[in-house]
Amino acid sequence: MASTGIDGKTGDLAGAGPTPPRVGEIIQRLRNERKLTLDDLSRAAGVSKSMLSEIERDKANPTIAVAWRLTNALGISLDQLFTQQRPAEAIRVSGLHEIPTLSGDNGGYQLRVWGPIELAGKFEWYELTLRSGAALTSNAHEPGTHEHLTVLNGTIEVDASGATRRLKAGETARYAADEGHAIRNVGRSDAKALLVVIHG
Repeated sequence: MASTGIDGKTGDLAGAGPTPPRVGEIIQRLRNERKLTLDDLSRAAGVSKSMLSEIERDKANPTIAVAWRLTNALGISLDQLFTQQRPAEAIRVSGLHEIPTLSGDNGGYQLRVWGPIELAGKFEWYELTLRSGAALTSNAHEPGTHEHLTVLNGTIEVDASGATRRLKAGETARYAADEGHAIRNVGRSDAKALLVVIHG
């Protein structure tokens, strides 16, 4: 019976199931990042240079014991080996299907949440679409919160701090949002705006 390597492959089963992590490729990248030669890592891990070369070229499958020695020499845990599988993306792109959308007022408004979830409660931005006559009415946010509303098309009225202002496309309203406020479409067609919320 063939011995099982770290990626779980055994003999004829190599092509079955999900694609295993490219362990050798990851180890080679980590070694290069640390400016270690094959000789350096071989000596530090107690793994022969020829075996290490085979592993890095994905020609050999390391056992758990060998992988542990290599990761220990590279200064990471065995668990971390798998989190290293994909380098951090320099530019992360979110598709439209990943953007949460909220709606209310019986379908009168739609809020598309463009801001990342990790900024929720700190800095948020939305694409707001309002049907004619519809309104987005909000209770007070925490003290010090401000909103910035830029109208992209249509005519929108903003009620905040006891005042009312009417905006047309290209205009921006900035107002305190730590008391009740409302954004209303007073035009005859759909209106769209960019809403930025900076929490206090």
